[in-house]
Amino acid sequence: MSTERTDTIVPSPAERRGFSVAEGGRRRYLLPRGLLRGPAAERVIEAGAALPLAGGAFAFCFAESAERKPGEAGIRKPVWLGDLAAPDRALLDGLLEPRMIWAGFDLLRPLIMGVVNVTPDSFSDGGDFAHADDAIAQGVRLAEQGADIIDIGGESTRPGAQEVSAEEEIRRVVPVVRALSERGLCVSIDTRHAGVMAAAVAAGARIINDITALTGDPDSPKVAAKSGAAMVLMHMQGEPRTMQADPHYADTTLDLLDYFTERLADLRNLGVDPARIALDPGIGFGKKDPHNLLLLQELAAFQVFGCPVLLGVSRKSFVGRLSRKEPPKERLAGSLAAGLAGLDQGVQILRVHDVAETYQARAIWVAMGR
Repeated sequence: MSTERTDTIVPSPAERRGFSVAEGGRRRYLLPRGLLRGPAAERVIEAGAALPLAGGAFAFCFAESAERKPGEAGIRKPVWLGDLAAPDRALLDGLLEPRMIWAGFDLLRPLIMGVVNVTPDSFSDGGDFAHADDAIAQGVRLAEQGADIIDIGGESTRPGAQEVSAEEEIRRVVPVVRALSERGLCVSIDTRHAGVMAAAVAAGARIINDITALTGDPDSPKVAAKSGAAMVLMHMQGEPRTMQADPHYADTTLDLLDYFTERLADLRNLGVDPARIALDPGIGFGKKDPHNLLLLQELAAFQVFGCPVLLGVSRKSFVGRLSRKEPPKERLAGSLAAGLAGLDQGVQILRVHDVAETYQARAIWVAMGR
């Protein structure tokens, strides 16, 4: 690709969005490809042969333009950056915009979110930290091992899980959130209930992590907006009891881009600053293995919104299905492999159970990009 062709690219001032509308109502999407990082990324950007992804250490050397009518599978076609048509150029803003600060954190280095489930029935560690004292001790331990954020959950959302009342969830999580926040740790509350969000933020939580992207409770959007907390919006098809029964998509990645486009527009209408929002594609939540694998291959596409991307693959069932049917606590190697693949796609936050091991893997990954 020549320098002249790339130098003609001017980022559009158009509003951030996951797709642009082309002639005939067809939707067009842009998927970054050919990612490089570190010194190699700096050299190709300086030479005019690539563009910076999310303003960070990555460059993308070309892209795929996908086009479809709503409800159809997208047709992906490789495109050189200097040859982008006007509808595709309108999508560059979010891809290029630096992700500098989220929830008070510098995003130049990927963050680690450590999981503490204050539940008797979570798929990965059910019952291990069901008592507040055990959960608090685990949160402190994960912080000492290198977690930037401690994510506290009081309701299991594994496939087939039964819903827990907001009152019971508050009873489980608030003492843990308060104790860890008082120790100066950054705490996230993993909940889909507005009352739990409000109680946890009042107890010191700085992040609301909602598997329903603030759709599971009619009061959640207003509570989250008013709270001032940072947010993680996750995609889930269906709800935990039935989400794995028969999930289907016309095109997994493009369907999720449409979904987040709509959710971000709704929250903007409530006055929520997009800088407060991170996005999670929801690996394993209403998705079969082919859906999960496609998303892992195309995670960079979610940078189009200008928001940090969170990836949760730790101990999930697809790891065992693709390997030797290992139980959750024996899926560390596969979890690390999937997490590092996410980092190679520009993911800014990893949500994990095994913090010490992830910290070590991230340290080598960071060093290899210097």
